[in-house]
Amino acid sequence: MNQQKLIREIFSGNAVIPIFAVLASFVFGGILIAFANEDVQEASGYFFARPMDTITAVLNSVFGAYDALFRGSIFNYQAVTPQAMIKPITETLAFATPITLAGLGLAVGFRSGLFNIGGQGQIIFGAMFAGYVGLSFEAPFLIHMPMAVLAGLIGGALWGGLVGLLKATTGANEVVVTIMFNYIALLLLTYLLKTPVFQAPNQVNPISSPVAESSRLPGILGDGFRLHFGLIIMLAMVFVVWWLLYRSSIGFQFRALGFNPNAARTAGVNIPLTYVLVMAVSGALAGLAGASQVLGADKQLTVGISATFGIDAITVALLGRNNPFGVLAAGILFGGLRSGAVLMQANQGVPVDIVLVVQSTIVLFIAAPPLVRALFRLPKPKAVQA
Repeated sequence: MNQQKLIREIFSGNAVIPIFAVLASFVFGGILIAFANEDVQEASGYFFARPMDTITAVLNSVFGAYDALFRGSIFNYQAVTPQAMIKPITETLAFATPITLAGLGLAVGFRSGLFNIGGQGQIIFGAMFAGYVGLSFEAPFLIHMPMAVLAGLIGGALWGGLVGLLKATTGANEVVVTIMFNYIALLLLTYLLKTPVFQAPNQVNPISSPVAESSRLPGILGDGFRLHFGLIIMLAMVFVVWWLLYRSSIGFQFRALGFNPNAARTAGVNIPLTYVLVMAVSGALAGLAGASQVLGADKQLTVGISATFGIDAITVALLGRNNPFGVLAAGILFGGLRSGAVLMQANQGVPVDIVLVVQSTIVLFIAAPPLVRALFRLPKPKAVQA
């Protein structure tokens, strides 16, 4: 009886919603894969004559696609060399590094009641600051690399903190401001990459020269792998953010602000200052994501330096329920989807857009817990039971 009660308590809680949301998204993605498969379409033309042909084609298309996703994101058991076998997981972690860093930043904002959608712009500013330090001078590695990383953190913090300052002084809505700041950051980067300060010599395209060797984040597994020291920074930030939110007095103020601003004000929390601090911390983490890209992955500034990491970070923060360790798990999941999508398309002919649909449906299910409970017949939380 106690065991049944425990199981019911687990499945009635909100913590299981992200797990079932991901599961439902993969099921939905499998349906789309089957519909898009040419063999399935051909076999369905004579379904009533030979139904097993259609069923077999559906199973082959879905399992083949997800097998390719596994081999492209975790472990390629068909590879010949050990290096090729483990390369997929290193690619997953390389993609997960900036997504998780930006996701941690947005999670700090969400936990504090500030819906920061400016991850893209803050990543760009972090990349610009880090890139400038990496391009402008040479120095010993132990000085230059930390300076470039710190510059990225400061760039993101300034761009995020400005949003908090506008909200604190004018009451501006952070959603609108951060969206506009994303465009401003992108246009500013495009302009700067056409100036002599950033643009590579003899280049027409908006692209910088490679950053100095002394400023680059060192690789972890050597040549042939994109994994770099940014992964270590990201893992360290997971624990730093956990400590900040749950073990520090300022983190208590952040969470109090998110729970009830009026109660926090009554308790003596300086609300305007806290707005600025929340957005500065959020932007600093996103800025680190930008620094990891320009100093570790791309090693130069381009217009597409932020890719869609700032957008993915929103989903990662929501999927991780604004918990640092949940964000880490969600970031690795999204890194795996990005990494495995390439082999899915090359090996099985599955459009990369299918992965984007899976990511989008994760957001849909996360935003609609009653839908997930209805699909999987999960018990309702006690608070809303009749």
